[in-house]
Amino acid sequence: MKKNIYIFNDGEIKRKDNTFYFETPEGKKYLPIEDIKEIYVFGEVSVSKKFLEYVSQKEILMHFFNYYGYYVGTYYPREHYNSGYMILKQAEHYLDEQKRVVLAKKFVEGSAKNILNVIRYYSNRNKDLDEVENQIALLMYSIEKCENTQELMGIEGNIRDTYYKGFDEIIDNEDFIFEERSRMPPKNHLNSLISFGNSMMYVLVLSEIYKTHLDPRIGYLHTTNFRKFTLNLDVAEIFKPIIIDRIIFSLIGKKMISIEDFEDDMGGVLLKESGRKVFVEEFDKKLKTTIKHRELGRNVSYNRLIRMELYKLQKHFMDEEEYLPYVSRW
Repeated sequence: MKKNIYIFNDGEIKRKDNTFYFETPEGKKYLPIEDIKEIYVFGEVSVSKKFLEYVSQKEILMHFFNYYGYYVGTYYPREHYNSGYMILKQAEHYLDEQKRVVLAKKFVEGSAKNILNVIRYYSNRNKDLDEVENQIALLMYSIEKCENTQELMGIEGNIRDTYYKGFDEIIDNEDFIFEERSRMPPKNHLNSLISFGNSMMYVLVLSEIYKTHLDPRIGYLHTTNFRKFTLNLDVAEIFKPIIIDRIIFSLIGKKMISIEDFEDDMGGVLLKESGRKVFVEEFDKKLKTTIKHRELGRNVSYNRLIRMELYKLQKHFMDEEEYLPYVSRW
């Protein structure tokens, strides 16, 4: 099975025959390119044109993060699967306001249902979350009444804000108090974890989109514009509660991460390299975890689950099957 490579040290990536090596002052580490799925670069790393040509040939994506752990961008090889027909169908579902709102509602519904399932999971473990659950359930009734994506974004924001009110009860750790959602930079330790985790989720979905006929630039809940990918943001909303949030709760609950893994910088609180390494290790482990898929009747990994979600979208665009978002069973 191919695996992701995470590079935290500074150095240079060079190609040698049918493999490549990562060179640092301490020495060289060889990595067979045939075994690599994607490369996540957190350190200061230089690469050669020859190497980029080779990873393009092998359809390997490279994701770059800056010194502060913020996602910078992806080296995205020439599209091998892009379909003109699929792009036209995606555009049709975006330009037709009614079709766009149908899809946008699905993303908000999927996110809200998975949020509710996370809340119920912890309620069953003696966490006092009844009020949070009731408020989210009430907000969900408003989704169907929304007539445009602006209203849907408002409802989605209200649901998530309500959900965040339950974080302190779930986590129960004075070092990781939520307070309020803050970004760029996050103002406390918990917000720093959320921002880093969400960024990893957006990159993961973008990577999976690359392996389908879909174009990541055409989103539905998040407005398509000139500046960024948006379809990955839409799909990520469904999976953030059951992947990223569960990782955060687990890391803090098992004391795998502490305030020593953070630093004050840029007027906020940022995750240090030690914290990023711990998060990435759990993230990678989570993606390989398998769960029983009720429709297929067999186990699939979370990584595969995301790809399957994208295939469902393709069928929706081709009018083969109505898109229904994935909802967890716990």
